[in-house]
Amino acid sequence: MTSSVAEEIRLSDYQAPGYTTESVHLRFEIHDGETKVSSTLRVVRQNPESTELYLDGEDLGLVSVSVDGRTLSENEYQVDEQGMTIFALHEAHEISIQTLIHPEQNTALEGLYKSSSMYCTQCEAQGFRKITYYQDRPDVLAKFTTTVEADSAYPTLLSNGNKIAEEVTGDGRRSVTWEDPFPKPSYLFALVAGDLSVLEDSFTTQSGRQVKLQIFSEPHNIGQCDYAMDVLKRSMRWDEEVYGREYDLDIFMIVAVEDFNMGAMENKGLNIFNTSCVLASPDTATDAAYLRVEAVVAHEYFHNWSGNRVTCRDWFQLSLKEGFTVLRDADFSGDMNAKSVKRIEDVGFLRSVQFAEDSSPLAHSVRPESYIEISNFYTTTIYEKGAEVVRMYRTLLGEQKFRAGTDLYFDRFDGQAVTTDDFAAVMAEVGDIDLTQFKLWYQQAGTPVLDVSEEFADNTLRLKVKQSCPDTPGQSDKQPFHMPVELGLLDAEGEAISLYDLQVDCDQKSRVIAETGSLLIELRASETELTFSHLEEKPVVSFLRNFSAPVRVNFSRDEEELAFLAQHDADGFIRWDSLQALWLNYFASGTEIDLAGLITNIASQPLETVEEQQLVATMLTVPDANYLMESIPGFDLDELLRRRKALRASLAASPVWPELYERFALDEVYQPNGAGMAGRSILNIAFSYMAENMSGDELLNLTQNHYRAADNLTNRRAALAVAINHEQYDAQARQALLKEFYERWQEEALVIDLWFSLQAQSDQTAVERLRELKSHASFDDSNPNRARSLYAAFAMFNHERFHAHDGSGYDFLTEVVADLDGRNPQLASRLATPLTRWGRYDDARQSLMQASLRTLSAREGISKDLFEIVSKSLPDA
Repeated sequence: MTSSVAEEIRLSDYQAPGYTTESVHLRFEIHDGETKVSSTLRVVRQNPESTELYLDGEDLGLVSVSVDGRTLSENEYQVDEQGMTIFALHEAHEISIQTLIHPEQNTALEGLYKSSSMYCTQCEAQGFRKITYYQDRPDVLAKFTTTVEADSAYPTLLSNGNKIAEEVTGDGRRSVTWEDPFPKPSYLFALVAGDLSVLEDSFTTQSGRQVKLQIFSEPHNIGQCDYAMDVLKRSMRWDEEVYGREYDLDIFMIVAVEDFNMGAMENKGLNIFNTSCVLASPDTATDAAYLRVEAVVAHEYFHNWSGNRVTCRDWFQLSLKEGFTVLRDADFSGDMNAKSVKRIEDVGFLRSVQFAEDSSPLAHSVRPESYIEISNFYTTTIYEKGAEVVRMYRTLLGEQKFRAGTDLYFDRFDGQAVTTDDFAAVMAEVGDIDLTQFKLWYQQAGTPVLDVSEEFADNTLRLKVKQSCPDTPGQSDKQPFHMPVELGLLDAEGEAISLYDLQVDCDQKSRVIAETGSLLIELRASETELTFSHLEEKPVVSFLRNFSAPVRVNFSRDEEELAFLAQHDADGFIRWDSLQALWLNYFASGTEIDLAGLITNIASQPLETVEEQQLVATMLTVPDANYLMESIPGFDLDELLRRRKALRASLAASPVWPELYERFALDEVYQPNGAGMAGRSILNIAFSYMAENMSGDELLNLTQNHYRAADNLTNRRAALAVAINHEQYDAQARQALLKEFYERWQEEALVIDLWFSLQAQSDQTAVERLRELKSHASFDDSNPNRARSLYAAFAMFNHERFHAHDGSGYDFLTEVVADLDGRNPQLASRLATPLTRWGRYDDARQSLMQASLRTLSAREGISKDLFEIVSKSLPDA
């Protein structure tokens, strides 16, 4: 590893470019084995002292470079591994560059590459430099005109913007020209060439404009695109109604690609998607997959304004577009389904994954101070925690002022590349609020902790809140955050106590939220005290409603009070969270708690509305091991896994499960709507509990009947999961069901991804079986989805086998990461993440995981992607 490869990029070193590119004309001449790229740039000097132009470029074959029509001699420019410098420039120039690239050899899937029989691009964050020499940075916004030329084998030729020309040449080749009228950075560039089928529709905007909608995919997948089209139209209407944002081009296109490192990409007017985020049918997508399609299609569409029309100045500001857009897609999904359940799902993910990142050697702030490889910072801290920061703006300002703030943000900065400080300044201006302290959320890493205590005497409740934040790499002695904390009070009957009728004293700014009747406190100090006077009896405190700030809470409660909140609170998040606290008490303390009785009571409720069904479904399952490991300090992994199995067996004895199973065994044809998903969720939870304590023919019959009766992948998956995971399931019957499933669905790539994933997650699957699956005819880890389905599923969810005492699980992951690093560094570095969480575990496992990291670190030719992850994770880093 050379020092140049491992160079650290710092926010403090940011400088605006001396020149900017105003327009670019691109021509791609695609031939099998080689593509010629011709670019013509109009560059203009920004800094009067600049005379040199630096253009990024990697792995390019330079053919020629000219300035204002004159071919440059070799002493007028310089090329190295990272780019090109052109010397002795003046105010403005036209620069023409020709390069040769080889998309067929591009296994890293960055820049222009070939996926199956189609060519496509992925340019975020720094992939455009692998296409041509260019100012590949987000603060250079140019108008792009792109011509794509290919032979008749590739009739579909797409790029950003509106189509303005099409030509068929005499040699059987064809070219199409696209013009994007809106300036954009190069990371938003997109190109697709292939023989694709298309699903077409249209959308009429609120101003009456007609927009053509197209979803492209390979012919065998086009029948699974209808749901994505429906989501797209709903997203467009929602963004008009909620944020006042109307789409701005004549056409909006989505292309589904089978080989893609990310979920999807918001390229202007031409979104490129991983097939897992756009394809959906009852037989090929679970309910969870439908929800993912809904979220990701919406997310990428919403980027049209929060990311494209207004983009980030530099990559340190990544959360400016991603955090804001994650909040927008979460709100959309909540409006389409159940708000409280969506909030619970998001918080569960945040606690399991982002909190783990915050407490690891890789902890970083929402606006990082430095990086070696920007691809490593597409993290849950940037996305999910970034979304929580924007959510807190809205909570502090209120819905109306927040909307006014976003309107001003879009209007003021349209067509510009800006910073998180610019966003904060707009919110402060519209909200008439000092957000100086609030911006610490961008600067300080780690998850804040709130220690809460209460005292009741003389009809007065005193609530004390202390905030702190643990040390993280490079940061100690954290300053207090400015955060909104929402709380309510319940009486003995579970009814809300009106806060308007009480005297509330607080040394911090507070107000009652009319819509919810909750008290909103703006915590700013290390310690805060609230008093509630004139109470008739001691109330039950409903604390941190709607998870109003991304924090950990230490609030000592007895089991009776937590059970009371789980059954009575009006806030769905608090109901769920109170039950989570009971689960955690059980696992952390080892005490016996009557969770079976409480779960039976919750499951026995009338469940008359879809939202209530969905909410209760989230409450009936024992938390997964990742959630428990992140929530319980100093856990014993082996004991935790043992107790989790024992608790599931205890809960399975309840008589409520057969009743629920019969009640929710729906006869209707599958529908991917809230009612159908709620019913299937409860049905499959009941099914899994019923199977828990079964064995022999009884278990086989239940599982086989559930599998045969299914008209959708959600229910089939539930049956397959029981067969794969149940210790008492007959081995021959298990293999027969796996074989039957595979043979029926082997032509559906995403279904076979699930087939691999379920096996990789099962503690019945040893490393030897993983190696067999790795050698399976359908396994190809050059496809990121397929690689993740086996390797990531094993390392993230198969805790017994991955964390085996002999280190065999760590050795397996180390082996595959090392192999992938030479072909797809971005994928390899992300797969290595479970090894970086070594600090969670006992000394013996820590030693083994660190040894694996050192093995990777010592690899000759290690990529900078993997080097950054490994080097920052070792204890002596």
